[in-house]
Order: sequence, then structure tokens, then C-alpha cells
Amino acid sequence: MPALEDSSAARDDRRDRERVRRSEAPMGDDDIRARVQRVTLRQQQFERHVAEALAVDAPGLEAMDHLISTGAATPTELARRLGISTAAMTLVLHRLENAGHIRRERHPHDGRKLVVTAVDHSRDRARDLVTPLIDGIERVVHDMDAAERATVQRFLDQLIGVYDDALDPTSPAPR
Repeated sequence: MPALEDSSAARDDRRDRERVRRSEAPMGDDDIRARVQRVTLRQQQFERHVAEALAVDAPGLEAMDHLISTGAATPTELARRLGISTAAMTLVLHRLENAGHIRRERHPHDGRKLVVTAVDHSRDRARDLVTPLIDGIERVVHDMDAAERATVQRFLDQLIGVYDDALDPTSPAPR
């Protein structure tokens, strides 16, 4: 019977931690899971904020992110990167073009293809929105000593591995 009580107590503990993670309630000093959840939630809020400021939907924001970070691409390349069909990508590109965020031009070496490019004013606006976050993260990292950075890097690498394992059901059990 103690195992059942432990199981019930563990469920109650998980529920309590979940409530804290999804609220602004104070967290325990050792509640790393709550902090990871809050970072995830803040990231989602930030992405919605940027999408709203640029007047784009989530797939449009993802396409813009790829165009800004990696440069011009064909619609097929973008569709592959976003994991969507070329037909869906065409709709995303129509919305972005109508909003003035992208330009579609003939490929310089293969006139049958199109190349999609983010327009300067949209690229600049996106950077203006994202730069304070990047700068803030850089300050946080800069303020850590080498041992702290190594610990955080190890934790984040392991966390990424847990996500990778959860995304690939054929992978071995989490590390």
C-alpha cells in the first residue's frame, strides 16, 4: 500500500508544480522544471509578440526567421525547412508578399525557379524586436563564470537530448 500512497503523493506534487509553472507564483529554489516551463512559455509569448508586431502568422514568422537568418531561398527550400507542403508554402508566401515582407524574383541561374528574399524594412523591424532579447541573453551568459557556463551548457545539451528523444519514438530511453 505504501507504493500507492507514494504514487498519489507524487501525482499531487506534480500537479502543484504544474500550477506554479503556469502561473506567476513564487517557485521553490530547486524547482528547475518550473523555470524551464516558464522559459518555454516566455519564448512562446515573445514569438507571438514578434508575430503580432510584424502582422504575420506563425508559419509566416518561421519563414521570415529562415529568410533573415540564412538568406534567400526558393519556395521549395523554405517548405522543406518548415516541414510543410509546397502548396501551403505558396499560401504563406502570398500572405508575406501582400504584407510587404518578402520579394519573389527569378533565380539568377535558373529562370524557371523563384527566389524569396526578406525586404530590408521587414528584416530591420524584426531585428529591432529581437535584438534586446539577444543582448539580454548575452549579458546573462557574460556574467557567468566558466564553471557556471559549463554546468548550464551540460544541462541544456541534456534537455535538448530529452526533446530529441521525445520527438523520435525509435530512439533509446532518455539519458
